Amino acid sequence: MKRLCCALAIGLVALVTLFSLGFVGGAFAQSYPSRPIRLIVPFPAGGGVDTMARIIGSKLSERIGQPVLVEHRPGAGGVLGADAVAKAAPDGYTILLTINALAISAALYRTLPFDPLKAFEPVTQVAASQFVLVGSQKMPAATVQEVIALARAKPGSLNYGSSGLGAPLHLLAEMFKHAAGLDIAHIPYRGDAPMLTALLSGDVQIGFMPQGTGVPQVQNGQVRGLAITGRTRSPVLTGVPTLLEAGVPGLEEASWYGLFAPAGTPRDIVARLQSDVAEVLKSPDIIERLRSSGNEPVGSTPQQLDALYRADIVRFTKIIADAKIPKLD
Repeated sequence: MKRLCCALAIGLVALVTLFSLGFVGGAFAQSYPSRPIRLIVPFPAGGGVDTMARIIGSKLSERIGQPVLVEHRPGAGGVLGADAVAKAAPDGYTILLTINALAISAALYRTLPFDPLKAFEPVTQVAASQFVLVGSQKMPAATVQEVIALARAKPGSLNYGSSGLGAPLHLLAEMFKHAAGLDIAHIPYRGDAPMLTALLSGDVQIGFMPQGTGVPQVQNGQVRGLAITGRTRSPVLTGVPTLLEAGVPGLEEASWYGLFAPAGTPRDIVARLQSDVAEVLKSPDIIERLRSSGNEPVGSTPQQLDALYRADIVRFTKIIADAKIPKLD
């Protein structure tokens, strides 16, 4: 009888403990956020991801009543910033805003300091976008066909800029070279902002840019809009053909902006972040600001972003293999 009473007592204590832990976890999630949130941007200031982070972060801060602090951790095509989030406390106070560079890194690098499939909790796809191939105004070629003709006439004479080794802009340019059969030298920069400076000065002749930073430069005549990735023309650059229209198939590449939290972040907090960001993306002023630069607000579920991210890893792995692009260390 004593043994039975003792077992019942132990079981009751365990049940109360589990209930208490659940209550504390729920209470923690309900009180979230109670302090500032760090929004890590794994690219330099002045680029497309930085612009997106400031647009979304400002509105999100108003909604949750806490500061959303944009913090830049550039390097290695977005890997350094992603690693900082992967190793952060899974409490919802350090989150990552990135683009499909995260999937590209998983496909392009031989090893990463984190497991790309296990290190993050997908939160939501913030926006869908495309890329624009731009040319320097100091270059004689004014169309994709003219760029191809010039590159073939003088192999190795043209340069393209990118936002760094392993970044999406680097991979896209390599895919363009492969698809068109060109010999064009690569000059990497630390972000798309310094790459733009090089295009303006004529130090490089062409380069891919995110629509968020490329569209204004094309519209104001700073650079030439040569072509757009994706299957259809951009509604804000209707005069710029797709690469497919320009006779270069295989680059119908769309891009995305995604929000990720460290693995192990409580589901309630992930759900709260997703809900708040999705509501922000429904704001008329945010919709207008994003669409004016060629971005389409999304606000997907965590499961939808997870599926998109995993599918892109598979897709870019095949693209890299087919184009015989060397893996990076």
